[in-house]
Parts: sequence; C-alpha cells; structure tokens
Amino acid sequence: MASPPPYYQDDHVTLLLGDALYVLRTLPDTSVDCIVTSPPYYGLRDYGTPGQYGAEATPAEYVETMRALFAEARRVLAEDGTLWLNLGDSYVCSPKGSESKVNSLNGRSNHLTTPAGSGGKSGGGLSAKQLIGIPWRVAFALQDDDWILRNEIIWDKPNAMPESVRDRLSSRHEHLFLLTKSPRYAFDLDAVREPHSAPDRTAGANAFRARDLNHQRTGTGSYTGPHARGRNPGDVWSMSTRPYPAAHFATFPIDLPLRCIKAGCRPGGTVLDPFSGSGTTGAAARQLGRKYIGIDLNAAYHDLAKERFAQGVLDFDATA
Repeated sequence: MASPPPYYQDDHVTLLLGDALYVLRTLPDTSVDCIVTSPPYYGLRDYGTPGQYGAEATPAEYVETMRALFAEARRVLAEDGTLWLNLGDSYVCSPKGSESKVNSLNGRSNHLTTPAGSGGKSGGGLSAKQLIGIPWRVAFALQDDDWILRNEIIWDKPNAMPESVRDRLSSRHEHLFLLTKSPRYAFDLDAVREPHSAPDRTAGANAFRARDLNHQRTGTGSYTGPHARGRNPGDVWSMSTRPYPAAHFATFPIDLPLRCIKAGCRPGGTVLDPFSGSGTTGAAARQLGRKYIGIDLNAAYHDLAKERFAQGVLDFDATA
C-alpha cells in the first residue's frame, strides 16, 4: 500500500492526512524510533469530522480501536523504540451531554470529563456517574497485545480546568504510559535528570554513620558517579497546560513531548504522532533535532501545524 502524498513536508517534518490506522499501514516496518501521542479521549468531544476517533458507541469499542491502531504502530516502531501514550479518563453520564457549538477545531463539549450518550448500555453496562477507567483498559489491552508496559506516569496539572462537581474531587491529572516492544530499548535517563535539591546531603547521617559517605541512599557526602548529574525525575510530572494559542484547548504542553523525546528517542531519530493535531509533538521533535511524522484526519489541524513549522516557531527553550 502506497503512502499518501505529504500534506506538508520540509527537511525535518512530514505531515500526512488521513485516518491514523490506514496511514500507518502505508509506513515501512521499524521506520520510526519513538511515538509520542495523545489520541482523542473516549466520548469527550465531537470534532465534526467523519471517522473521528473517540466517538465509539461503548468503552469496549474504543479500547479495541486503540488496540488495533497501536498494533500497527508497533510494526512501524523500531525494535528498540518507545511509545509514550497520553490518555485521559471519562465518567459515565446521562444519555445526552451538553450541546455547545461544534467547529472542526474546538469540538462540542460533552461535559468536562463525561461522554455524551454513554449512559446505560452505551457505557458498557456501567451505571451513571462511574469513572470508566479508560487509560488502564487501553494499557491492559496493549499488554495483551505483547507491548511491555514500563511506566505509568502521572501528569499532574497545577492549572487544571475547574469542575463544577460537588460529590467527588476534581480531576487534576492524566495518565502517560511508557510502552516498548522489547525488554531492552533506547532510553537516556541522563537527558532528563533533574537538579538535586541540595549538593551536600545530611539526611541519614546519624542513623548510618558507619556507611560510606557517598553511599547513593544514605551517605552524607557530595553526590558522585551518575548521581552527580542529577536525580531521576520519577513518575509524577508536574506540568502546567500551555496550549498553542491558535489551536484547541486539548493540546498538551510542549514540555511533555520534550521530556519523552529526550529520554526515548535516539539523537537524529524519527518521532511519530498518529494524532498530530496542531503539531506540538512535531515542534518538540524539531527543537531537539529529531525528524517528525505527523498524521491527522483533519486538514484544519495540519494547516495550523504547517504554518507553525513554516514560520519556524520555537515554543520552548529546549536547553532550559
């Protein structure tokens, strides 16, 4: 199957227009080094585009859509490649969500985190008001499909949009899963280490006086070896949402793909986003000297991304 002609292409970026699954089927085996993506969440928005993902009738259908798509993405990914999958969750709500105006970029809101039309059977048999658990359902389906689940990362959103709910806590996080094809894969921890809170440690000095002063956990001396380069950032990432001004509000902050690409893509490698949107992952890849392939069903998003890349917009200081 021949790959569709690029919607836009330059020395670093290729944008392909069409259904993500069908376009993935046209890409060569093991042709990308890293995938960073955030698919449309289940039932959250109607973008008014035929064939859009996230509009499946039940959670099970959505999960199967994701499983089939990432099975094809797995073929395209290098043997030592990484997949970084960002997913938000949904609540079962009444059969009809809110009816704000639809346009191809913003979409119609189906409440903040609840899919319209998902009550009763269309919620997979769950009663109203239940958290569906979409991210973990997808993660388990990918595990069953031979993906290796290496991390569940919590994306903490300090400036998360408030919710008008009174009988539960507001949702202020999303899930980011790190998955791989092989037990051994490209991963550069040094590229994402964070500064230590203090260069000289005193914690544990009284309890562990007999131990090596530079012991990595209990020592009281200065950091040595790999620890001198900073600490592991851990699996909770606090990143404020910073959407691209011309795009819809679902864009994730460029800080997120920057960290994923630094850690999970070899220098000079190729990054893929099957749900490219306004090109945030592409902007991060370009800043870090990686090539980028973006797929999207909606030409309006590619137009935003094309303008973004053509102007050479730098959204973030990648050296910071």
